[in-house]
Amino acid sequence: MELNMKAFLELLQNRFDNNQAKMARILGISKYQLNSVIKNNGKGAGKKILGAIIKYCDTNECDFRKYVFLI
Repeated sequence: MELNMKAFLELLQNRFDNNQAKMARILGISKYQLNSVIKNNGKGAGKKILGAIIKYCDTNECDFRKYVFLI
């Protein structure tokens, strides 16, 4: 699995008002993890982060396939 950074950054902007702390809290990950993924253009987005995005999409009725590439 791989993170679609363009869509992920749109999610951060549109649903979290570009507030990384809020996004991290809601996803259940640390701000450090989130910041690291953003700084590294999606590299290092492991199963915890990808799983958190999938879970967020399931509870908020959005399609996780927009944010996570299943490769």
